[in-house]
Amino acid sequence: MSIPTLLLHPYQHFLNSLRIPSPRLHCILHSGRHPASGASSAVLLKPSGHHCTKWTLLSGGPRRALCAQATLKDHTEGLSDKEQKFVDKLYTGLVGGQRACLAEAITLVESTHARKKELAQALLQRVLAHRREQERLNQGKPLTFRVGLSGPPGAGKSTFIEYFGKMLTERGHRLSVLAVDPSSCTSGGSLLGDKTRMIELSRDMNAYIRPSPTSGTLGGVTRTTNEAILLCEGGGYDIILIETVAGGDELQGIKRGIIEMADLVVITKSDGDLVVPARRIQAEYVSALKLLRRRSGVWRPKVIRISARSGEGISEMWDAMREFQQVMLASGELTTKRQKQQRVWMWNLIQENILEHFKTQPGIREQIPLMERKVLSGALSPGLAADLLLKAFKSKP
Repeated sequence: MSIPTLLLHPYQHFLNSLRIPSPRLHCILHSGRHPASGASSAVLLKPSGHHCTKWTLLSGGPRRALCAQATLKDHTEGLSDKEQKFVDKLYTGLVGGQRACLAEAITLVESTHARKKELAQALLQRVLAHRREQERLNQGKPLTFRVGLSGPPGAGKSTFIEYFGKMLTERGHRLSVLAVDPSSCTSGGSLLGDKTRMIELSRDMNAYIRPSPTSGTLGGVTRTTNEAILLCEGGGYDIILIETVAGGDELQGIKRGIIEMADLVVITKSDGDLVVPARRIQAEYVSALKLLRRRSGVWRPKVIRISARSGEGISEMWDAMREFQQVMLASGELTTKRQKQQRVWMWNLIQENILEHFKTQPGIREQIPLMERKVLSGALSPGLAADLLLKAFKSKP
C-alpha cells in the first residue's frame, strides 16, 4: 500500500541542491511506500554619474575591468526609446499587480534571445530595487514566504496545492505557484498540465499559476526560476510555491539526501483505509529524522499527516510552516541562507553562460562535432577530446 509523503523544506537548502536561491519552506512530495592573472597596478577613475569604473593596467595596455558599483543606469542606457517604454510598461504593470504583465515579464526572462535577455536584466534590476525598498520599509525583513514542494507523480501535489492555495487566499494571502515540469530528453517538450489539475485555484484572482519546462536544466528547476520568483514577489504575491518532481520511496529519499533537506515532512492522503498505514509511515519518518544530522541550530524537522480530501491537518501544517518562518527569521538563519543561495545562483548562471559561449565560439563550434565523433568511435578519450577543445579555446585571441 502506497502512502505519498509531502516533505516541506525551506526553499533555500533544498533549492541549493536544486539550483535555486532564497529563504523559504520547501515541500517535497515524496511517495512513501512502506519499505520491504595579476596586474602591475590599478587606477580607480571616477567618471560622471553615481558609479565607478575600475581600470587595470595589463601588459597589453589598459583594459576595462569589472564595474564595482553597477547601477540601474548601466542596464538601461543602451536601450532604445521603444525598448525603454516596453520595460517601463512591464515594470509599472507588474508592481501594479497586473497578472498579464507578470506573465509577459516571466516569458521575457525565460527567453534565450540575446537582446531579450538584456531587456530582462534591465527589468529585473528595477524590480530588485523595488523589493529592497519594500523590505527596508519592513525593517529589513522579507515580505514573502517561499515554499518548495517536490514529490513523485501520484503523491497528490496538485490536489494538495489546490486545497492549500484556496485556504491561503481565503485568509487574505496572494499565492503564486511556479510549477516546474520536466522536459522530454527526446523531444524537449513538456506537458505543462498543472493548471488543468488546479481548476478552482486557477480561477482565483489572488492566485497565479505558472507552469514552466526545465528545458534540460538539471536539479528539478528551470534556468530562470530565481528570476520568476523575484518577479512574482514584485507583483505583490506574498507566498511563492515552487513545485517540482522527485522520485523514490522513503528509504531511497533518505539515502539520496532528499529527506535531509526537508524541514517539514507531511504524509498525504491520510484518510479512510489509509489512516493506519499513514500513521505507521509517520512513525518511521520520525525515527529516521532522529538519525540525521541537524542542519539548523534552532529548528528540528516535524512530521505531520494531512488529507487534502477532508482538509484534516492542513491548518496545523500551515501553523508549523509559520512557526518555522518565525524561528528561522529570528535566528537570522533564513536571511543567511537566502544570501548564500544568491551567490550560488550567480555562479550557476556564470557557468551556464560560459559553456554557451564556448560552444558557439567560431573555430570551436566546427570542431565539436568532429571531436564527438572521435569519442564515439573510441579514437579519442573524452578527457583528451575535452583538453584539445579547451586548448583551442584558450589559444583564441
